[in-house]
Amino acid sequence: MRNLLSMPTVSMICRFFLGGVFFIFSTNYFLQFFAMPPMSAAGGGFMGSLAQTGYFFTLLKVTELAASVLLLTNIFVPLAVILLAPIVVNIFAFHLFLEPAGLPIAMILVILESMMGWFYWSQFKPLFAIKRFRIAEDLPIITIKKQHPA
Repeated sequence: MRNLLSMPTVSMICRFFLGGVFFIFSTNYFLQFFAMPPMSAAGGGFMGSLAQTGYFFTLLKVTELAASVLLLTNIFVPLAVILLAPIVVNIFAFHLFLEPAGLPIAMILVILESMMGWFYWSQFKPLFAIKRFRIAEDLPIITIKKQHPA
C-alpha cells in the first residue's frame, strides 16, 4: 500500500498551500475581491509609508503573483522559493513587531517556506559552498602593456 504522506506528497501539499496563499493575496491587491482587516496604528503607519512610495506594493504583489504561479504550476520551484524568502521574513517581522494578531498565519508561512527550502536543499546547497582558492594559481593576473612611442 502506497504511503500517502511520502516526501513528494508533503512537498506538493506545502507547495500548493504556499502558492495558494500568495496567489490569493496578490490577486486580491489587483482585483480587490475581499477587504483586508483593519490594522493597528503602528501597522497602518508602516503600510502607509510603503504605499506612499508609489511603486512598492505593485512590485511586491507582482513578485508574489509570479512566485505563486511558479509554485502552483511546479515550474522553477527553487526560484519561487528564493523569491518568496525575503517576503516571508518581512511578513513574519511585521506581525511579530507591529501587528501580532496575524502572527499565527505568519508562522505558518515561515514553516511552509522552511519546509520548501528543506525539500529543495539539493538545489540551494551550491549557493552556500565556500570555494577556497590560492591567489597565485586561481586568480587571473591582469597586466597592462605600456606602449613605447616609436
